[in-house]
Amino acid sequence: MSHQRIPKNWTIQRSTPFFTKENVPDALLSHHNTAEGVFGQLCVMEGVVTYYGFADAEAVDPEVKVVIPAGSFATSPPQYWHRIELSNDAQFNINFWSDSDKKNQKMYNTKS
Repeated sequence: MSHQRIPKNWTIQRSTPFFTKENVPDALLSHHNTAEGVFGQLCVMEGVVTYYGFADAEAVDPEVKVVIPAGSFATSPPQYWHRIELSNDAQFNINFWSDSDKKNQKMYNTKS
């Protein structure tokens, strides 16, 4: 689950700026999922980001834990519930991939 392959014909639709502990959106630190037809690629530049994957929106215990060190990345498949934790020195960004033009669409969903 931690590194599913993004299909060859998909392209980056949007990239976030670099996030740190000081500016990471709260949504990324709590249960959220990538939108339908969207893969997330979390790229760590500094520090460590820990990715927790969940069976569904209500799951409390993660079924997947991936520690992503600087210089590495992990992928999150479409509609998979997850959250992240950051080391104090972490810096990362996210690329959102899709097979169709979704530049003006929502790339992820949060719990209601």
